[in-house]
Amino acid sequence: MGSPFRQIDPPQRLLMGPGPVNAHPRVLRAMSADLLGQFDPEFTAYMTEVMGLYRPIFGTANRWTFLVNGTARAGIEASLISLVAPGDRVLVLNFGRFGLLLTEILDRIGAVIETVNAPWGQTIAMEEVAAAIARFQPKVVASVHGDTSTTMAQPLEGLGALCHAAGAYSYVDATATIGGMEIAADRWGVDIVTGGLQKCLGGPSGSSPITVSDRAAEHIFSRRHTERGIRRSDLEQGEGQRISSNYFDLAMIMDYWSDKRLNHHTEATTMLYGARECACVVLEEGLEARYAAHAAAGRAVVAGVRAMGLQVFGDDRFRMTNVTGIHIPEGVNGETVRIRMREDFEIEIGTAFGPLQGKIWRIGAMGYNAAKHKVLITLGALEAVLRAEGFRLPAGAGVDAALEAYSA
Repeated sequence: MGSPFRQIDPPQRLLMGPGPVNAHPRVLRAMSADLLGQFDPEFTAYMTEVMGLYRPIFGTANRWTFLVNGTARAGIEASLISLVAPGDRVLVLNFGRFGLLLTEILDRIGAVIETVNAPWGQTIAMEEVAAAIARFQPKVVASVHGDTSTTMAQPLEGLGALCHAAGAYSYVDATATIGGMEIAADRWGVDIVTGGLQKCLGGPSGSSPITVSDRAAEHIFSRRHTERGIRRSDLEQGEGQRISSNYFDLAMIMDYWSDKRLNHHTEATTMLYGARECACVVLEEGLEARYAAHAAAGRAVVAGVRAMGLQVFGDDRFRMTNVTGIHIPEGVNGETVRIRMREDFEIEIGTAFGPLQGKIWRIGAMGYNAAKHKVLITLGALEAVLRAEGFRLPAGAGVDAALEAYSA
């Protein structure tokens, strides 16, 4: 056994699962920059830059576009706990593991929850959402955009209009799609959207970009109760029920990101550098080019696995561009394949959860890994492992089909 004080030296794996993926080298370099104090004018200028950089990525002009410190789940929980008070009625669009996560968080808040459900591998028609809103009269409607557990992307056009007409707020978890598929917060008319760095944005987990509409901000500020140790007579307090979490209190976090710079926590300097660089990489590439690259990688994966004689999971019409589910063929041990991919080729592909556990693999081609050569390497390795496991398939067909998909 080596010394516990040795330097970390992880294997150089190609992470082609549903996330995290390999971080862009530019992001890692940015994260090695010197620390600054959280009120240093150079640092607060970086905070302001981050707000501006993420607005086009979210497809919004929202003033309140910033970061929540913590993994993507921190943004989810901060949004829900700041929008929803105990006893509020919330409608959840549930079509996979992460729709169930929303209900789990809301249940802990004490919300009254109703769900509109779709089988794993399908999505929910907006007509069903409209009927549920009319029947249940929720205060908040919450949905995942792309659920990596099922590889499905929920269509969201029209959701905001339905919520506005019913006087409800809307929340969208775009952790798995931001930076890889279009996020159109303003066009969708939704109030809060959150994301994560570790998938299509090509960064490490640990920071959650968020955008909040003015109408949602007004509601959140109505619950503002500034921490006693920094409260001043000139700071307006809300009359609504206090947000029950201190750390995830968006009213206080937004005061920190505002011109007030009212201290809430010590900003995660290194993560802010990384989040800033993620946005710079995306915007330099161009959003349309970025989405096209993810779509091309997804098409190539689908073409490749089908050419190998494998079946792709879920509804083709609504599949995420960046994650593909693949049925594990009968007689093949799915975990053995994953282990051999990792040990023989240093490539990680994903397993599955819930009713799909042991039934599908998930291959992600996103962020820094939404690259032609990485898709081809992964398909070639999968073919070699499947042949070694006794699965009959035409030699080279997967890579050839992927190349043809790229050329088309």
